Amino acid sequence: MTATSATPAQLLSDALRGDPGRPLITFYDDATGERVELSVATFANWVAKTANLLQDGLGAQPGDRLALLLPAHWQTAVWVLAGFSVGVVVAPGGDPAAADLVVSGPDTLDAARACDGERVALALRPLGGRFPQPPAGFADYAVEVPSQGDRFVPYEPPAPGSPALQLPGGQLLSGAEVTERARADAASCGLGRGARLLSDLPYDGWEGLAAGLLAPLAADASVVLCRHLDRLTDEALAKRKESERVTHTA
Repeated sequence: MTATSATPAQLLSDALRGDPGRPLITFYDDATGERVELSVATFANWVAKTANLLQDGLGAQPGDRLALLLPAHWQTAVWVLAGFSVGVVVAPGGDPAAADLVVSGPDTLDAARACDGERVALALRPLGGRFPQPPAGFADYAVEVPSQGDRFVPYEPPAPGSPALQLPGGQLLSGAEVTERARADAASCGLGRGARLLSDLPYDGWEGLAAGLLAPLAADASVVLCRHLDRLTDEALAKRKESERVTHTA
């Protein structure tokens, strides 16, 4: 990864130019048995489609607040990078009432209804499945995203100094600060090209976002992102680490 990438979106673009076929996110949900592996190219395609949905389908503008009421999940990672690509301020666990847009999982729909702007719901079902019955007042992500374009061009490319991430507690980071912190975390963890970091941390703060997405992206590494990991026995966890060639654990 070049050190010239100034924004998270540029980190993804550089990864795509470097080795698009390598794995970036391997996701497990141990409540459902789901396993999904996304290469850099596949992940970037999902990001492009989601960014197009944000910009054109939902009318998001640079600087808008995007509240993400979602667990650590491969689709959450897509939304984080899509938000960075459009230039909205991504707010994991943010207050829906103070947001311009909200994206919710199935367990937080009631809270998400406090948002007066556009609302999107994710069923978080295996294989990206849709809701059996779309929730009232929400667009179903699995219905809306497939028709979006596979390439994304922002109307206004996000500047490195523009706000990009609002952390719980209100701390606001620019795109450049997100990128710099991701590189610093990758270095402190010893992540390098080809490393495999296993994380079960939630995406509700910097630590989880860095381990579960941003630091591996900045280091040409990959993440084994696990949800409901506490359901595994020690033996099963050891087998997963071996089979997934895990080199680091968050």
